Amino acid sequence: MTQDQRVTDQQPDDEMPWAEVTPDAARRLLVAAVEAFAARGYHATTTRDIASRAGMSPAALYIHYKTKEELLLRISRIGHEKALRILRRAADGGGTATERLAEAVRTFVRWHAGHHTTARVVQYELDSLGDEHRPEIVALRRESDAAVRGIIEDGVAAGEFQVPDVPGTTVAILSLCIDVARWFNTQGRRTPDEVGAFYADLVLRMVGAAVEPRG
Repeated sequence: MTQDQRVTDQQPDDEMPWAEVTPDAARRLLVAAVEAFAARGYHATTTRDIASRAGMSPAALYIHYKTKEELLLRISRIGHEKALRILRRAADGGGTATERLAEAVRTFVRWHAGHHTTARVVQYELDSLGDEHRPEIVALRRESDAAVRGIIEDGVAAGEFQVPDVPGTTVAILSLCIDVARWFNTQGRRTPDEVGAFYADLVLRMVGAAVEPRG
């Protein structure tokens, strides 16, 4: 069982990793690829490494994935689609812009902490994708950017936020949240939920929202 799986046993069903990947052999190979890419990096990982981690032969891998890059593409696509759903759910939810931004950051950060092994591969191996596949993932990133930017624009229009540069602030917020995957440690003093709450408070202060003083 991976670190991601241990941390997320109690997460909602739509945040459980790789449940949509079938058959079981394809899912096992994908999980093994995540572990290998996170440990060694995409370029240093071989298809033999991945198959070995999955307890399968290298030949078995090619039944489900034509190339190593196809594996990375599927990992990246699923991860970015999950992250986008999290942000859109918050953006489209009820409440003020302040409440929606707090929810977006809290849940986005919680996912990156709770799935930190997966998220490191999803967020930091983009350049390993070739020109044929990279645009698809870049488009998903732009949609995530648009979801957060929309909340901030709503907050500025409503007088809730003081943000002179909405695009730049959007990039800063997303970068701050994504970076959690790089440093989060399951043995640390904060849980994914606690990190999410901390970052939500931090981001609201960044945009000049009214935040209740901590007790």
